Amino acid sequence: MSNFFAVMARMKYINRWGLMRNTRYENLSEHSLDVAMISHALCVIGNRRLGKSFDADRAAILSVYHDCSEILTGDLPTPVKYFNREIDSVYHDIEDNSRRRLLSLLPDDIREEYDGILSLKDEDPELLRLVKAADKISAIIKCIEEKGCGNHEFDKAYSALTKAVERMDIPEANIFMEEFLPGYALSLDEQGI
Repeated sequence: MSNFFAVMARMKYINRWGLMRNTRYENLSEHSLDVAMISHALCVIGNRRLGKSFDADRAAILSVYHDCSEILTGDLPTPVKYFNREIDSVYHDIEDNSRRRLLSLLPDDIREEYDGILSLKDEDPELLRLVKAADKISAIIKCIEEKGCGNHEFDKAYSALTKAVERMDIPEANIFMEEFLPGYALSLDEQGI
């Protein structure tokens, strides 16, 4: 018997943005799905428009599990997580320990397959950069949604995250931000549905 997937299903109980006043809470499952869709799109953009050869399916599955350690750690607020290098380093160790604990829940014969996913180790560091960019873009989308509801609590986070994505200098992310991000601020009618 393995409890791995039952524990993974608990991502829906982990709320994000804990220090921020939210008009609507976002859980880790929702965030992970958004990151998976965006990272997949970034790969498709890179492959179709920029002549790259990213594995879009691999990016999507890495994204699904990218924050799974938070099932055990919770979502540590960004100001705490990055307060100084020591805290950042210790937290990364805690995340690694959490991932190992989650992997230990899997049967031996399939554990290796998931080790490469949960550990976020990939032979292609550019693919992991796209997943990281997708993670930030997902956070920008949350900010757009909150700002659209009149919640100015997310104004500074929106600016900081937008600048962070720009600094990453990833053409696929820049294209997504230019072409697809504006639609998130529109109503359903304005989106043409």
